[in-house]
Amino acid sequence: MSSRPGRGTGGDGTEDDGVVERNEGGAGPAPRRRGQGELEAQVLAMLRSAPGPVPVAWVQERLAGDLAYTTVITILTRLHGKGAVARERAGRSFVWTAVADEAGLAALRMRKVLDAEADREAVLASFVTALSPNDERLLRELLADTSEEAPGEAED
Repeated sequence: MSSRPGRGTGGDGTEDDGVVERNEGGAGPAPRRRGQGELEAQVLAMLRSAPGPVPVAWVQERLAGDLAYTTVITILTRLHGKGAVARERAGRSFVWTAVADEAGLAALRMRKVLDAEADREAVLASFVTALSPNDERLLRELLADTSEEAPGEAED
């Protein structure tokens, strides 16, 4: 199986991460597009299982499917830009370490969406009113816990 970079939307209209898995020779079932963020989550999980900082080849060897080395570098670079992984020089290349888990990656995505909007209050109000009662209760508990831990900090 090999992969090639692509760009577009998945069958459900959501943007994908640009990787299409293909069978050798083009025969067999239709290619499966990875969902948005699916490959990033897989790479992040792989880094979290690593014994320490690892090179791109280590990640590439352990991912399911045959991803191109450059595809793995692209995903790692995206994750680095999001603050989910750290990198340090090792000779002429880098070694990579996870600094966020999947929940942290999702939180980074949510923060990016919020930061892109001019009316933060309206976005947050819409978000909170759309929460299920259980999620709203959980959010209130988390906010209460956070405010108890840092009573001296000013609010935005």
